[in-house]
Amino acid sequence: MTITITAAVAERKDAPFKLERLALDEPRPDEVLVRIVASGICQTDAHVWHGHIPTGMPIVLGHEGSGIVERVGVSVTSVKPGDHVVLSYHACGRCTPCLGGHFPYCDFAMEANFSGERLDGTIGVHRHDGDEGAAMHGHFFGQSSFATHALATERNTVKVPDDVPIELLGPLGCGLQTGAGAVLNSFKVAAGQTIAVFGAGAVGLAAVMAARVAAAGAIIAVDVHDERLALAKDLGATHVVKVGDGEVGDRLREITGRGVDFVLDTSGRSEMLAQAVNGLATLGQLGLVASAGGDGTIDAAKLNLGIAVRGIVQGDSVPQLFIPELVRLFKAGLFPFDRLVRFFQFDQINEAFAASASGAVIKPVIQIADQ
Repeated sequence: MTITITAAVAERKDAPFKLERLALDEPRPDEVLVRIVASGICQTDAHVWHGHIPTGMPIVLGHEGSGIVERVGVSVTSVKPGDHVVLSYHACGRCTPCLGGHFPYCDFAMEANFSGERLDGTIGVHRHDGDEGAAMHGHFFGQSSFATHALATERNTVKVPDDVPIELLGPLGCGLQTGAGAVLNSFKVAAGQTIAVFGAGAVGLAAVMAARVAAAGAIIAVDVHDERLALAKDLGATHVVKVGDGEVGDRLREITGRGVDFVLDTSGRSEMLAQAVNGLATLGQLGLVASAGGDGTIDAAKLNLGIAVRGIVQGDSVPQLFIPELVRLFKAGLFPFDRLVRFFQFDQINEAFAASASGAVIKPVIQIADQ
């Protein structure tokens, strides 16, 4: 038995999304059928759409879904029909990193999130018999939430309170979790420590807000756009640095007197790596949440005195623990991520991607269904 859904299909690289009627399987024993209310748009969706990350096409993308549980498989115990949920990244749960609690670094992360299939190679979303076009792909990040309904797993489904607008919460499942988690989980920024955040997009601004929650001594936002730097100050940055106004590392040292304890690079720009390291204090840490393009290099001699460079995935977050904490901070007025969001209707998905690409909107969210 299948369920008829409407989904935004990326037929091929760069082709405009088209709304299409598809068939979705009933949930398996460990799966959850979620009626999607809204889904954030993340740069990872765009990277796949543009062919920068290899994934089977045509595909239903979307990996910041939020909605209401409609049905659950027989082995699911953590959520039930009617629960409000946020969907996050997928992991196998059985490999060495997962067994150690490091789910974002799952040995099968690429297969679980980017293959367009379940981990066993099956696909639960299909074109109807007789419909033209290539076989469909789904299960993007274990969800494919650019659709009226999604099949998630119990592992990547997070129950959230029902007294917060569910249409707002989807971005907590990836981008905002990544930025805030990098500060609170990966770096574990302590009161009085200093941090610079390169890039004032959704991930970077989430990091700025989290650094304020951590009572960081100096929170320095670095970007090329004056309006985003102004917003960063409103959200908690104590200082801002505009790229182009001198060498960024030198500016960080001027502001702090010795360099910063942490740099979080959300820009992915290779030319910023050396400037980031130059701005670090002794024992400083540089965290990368976006791949640096081109030939980004760091002089190994600059890593003396305990400086460390590491990649960060999903802010080292366990979604079932961290997403409810972000909701709590939002309700307390300490994590006002709603200021980043602009809503679009489902049939405006192409306009939403264009607004994200141009920088006109920091976090577009597609409203798919009424509650």
